[in-house]
Amino acid sequence: MSRKVRVRFAPSPTGPLHMGGIRTALYNYLLAKQQGGDFILRIEDTDQNRFVPGAEQYIIESLKWCGIEPNEGIGFGDGPHAPYRQSERKKLYREFADKLIASDNAYYAFDTSEELEQMRNNLQAQGVPNASYNSVTRQYMKNSLTLAKDEVERRLAAGDEYVIRFKMPRNEDVKFHDEIRQWVVFNTSQLDDKVLYKSDGMPTYHLANVADDYMMQVTHVIRGEEWLSSAPLHVLLYRALGIEDVMPKFAHLSLILKPDGNGKLSKRDGDRLGFPSFALNWTDPETGAPSTGYRERGFFPEAFINFLALLGWNPGGDKEIMSLDEMVQLFSFEKVHKAGARFDFEKAKWFNSQYLKAKPDAELAKAIQAQIEEKSYSFDLAYATEFCRLMKERATFLNDLLEQGYYFFEDVKTYDTETLAKKYSKEKRAALDGVTEAINNTADFNAAGIEKSVKDYLTANNLKVGEVMPVLRLALAGTMQGPTVFDMIALLGKEKAVSRLKKSLDYFDTL
Repeated sequence: MSRKVRVRFAPSPTGPLHMGGIRTALYNYLLAKQQGGDFILRIEDTDQNRFVPGAEQYIIESLKWCGIEPNEGIGFGDGPHAPYRQSERKKLYREFADKLIASDNAYYAFDTSEELEQMRNNLQAQGVPNASYNSVTRQYMKNSLTLAKDEVERRLAAGDEYVIRFKMPRNEDVKFHDEIRQWVVFNTSQLDDKVLYKSDGMPTYHLANVADDYMMQVTHVIRGEEWLSSAPLHVLLYRALGIEDVMPKFAHLSLILKPDGNGKLSKRDGDRLGFPSFALNWTDPETGAPSTGYRERGFFPEAFINFLALLGWNPGGDKEIMSLDEMVQLFSFEKVHKAGARFDFEKAKWFNSQYLKAKPDAELAKAIQAQIEEKSYSFDLAYATEFCRLMKERATFLNDLLEQGYYFFEDVKTYDTETLAKKYSKEKRAALDGVTEAINNTADFNAAGIEKSVKDYLTANNLKVGEVMPVLRLALAGTMQGPTVFDMIALLGKEKAVSRLKKSLDYFDTL
């Protein structure tokens, strides 16, 4: 009998949510929606020493902005398996730890931190490079496998500090299927006896993770490649607890790689190369150091998500622009790459420009209304809508519209004097005055009508387009960039365009 698909995104509240975490959440969301399943947000805060104030709310807000909202979990409403914060579930984990002890799959360890350090030093002195508490070294330590039963009971009754460790089998192959990597094999000789439970009543990540996935009926665990080495322990825990028949399917996602060089993308790479690493702005509560988010840099959430989705997944074909609904339809593990995906901020910007171009002009106009009014320009929806139509083809972000096209709202501030020196001379003034007059006399004052008037004048006076058009553009905008000259004139209106042309030409004569 097939089970309803249930997936979870389970970040730790140890800081802002990196874009790699957003991608993990996205792939979980895509599978859940495609299969008619549930997407859970669970906060894994078993390590209270690393808790960062504000991080949990930041995770929730990031998912909301990205439009990949869970239908169950912290910040999104309780489902049948609440609570969804591990620190509030700690009483539930003791039963799992006791069951592992009773079945001889785990044991109490009473070693002090000094004794553990001494063990590592002794092994390193003997030439063991990666000293660990494992199937060999456990024989020489203070635990319930080496101490007499009455001594163990005495220590427990006295309240001595202890941890519960998993009893890793010696020299056994652990084989499991990964939805992305196919069959994966680890030998237990490479694995140590991980701590599962502490005497303060808090489980470690490994026990809490497996116990919660079991209790929340999770069917697929989709997480980053860095957790692949933990998977064999989790597989063994399912077996040891007698719940292997409901063990979820595993899918370990490849890394997002640095734009330059080798290795995993980090916040330091973003700081070094000037791009955000997080979805939203973040201020470190300890240092006050700010970090910019994609939202505040002007990215549309749809563009950000579209870009992230294709960092490690390609549904096939050449199509790159996809809505979230389209991604849901197309998603499959078969198309998720095993190799890491190199991050490319220029590509991210390209995605944003494509989404900007596709937005209705009136929607863009309303989106920049606050910017227009902030600069004390008067806002007219029809004018702003046409302005957006003309400017959006060359823009990447909403801010670019006004930054690049400010001259539609006020006089030109600066002129490209280098180009002007090549294109303008006083000998051309008479011809340009004639063009200005032709514009002023245009009856059908739209882009097509203006173009006809100007070209008729040029033809009648045996003038070439290339002699006057660059100067007209510079006079109107101060730059060679922007929409067509005729579109500019039409939007500015006859009075403003003619006045600006005369004023700019007078200024050009003084240079």
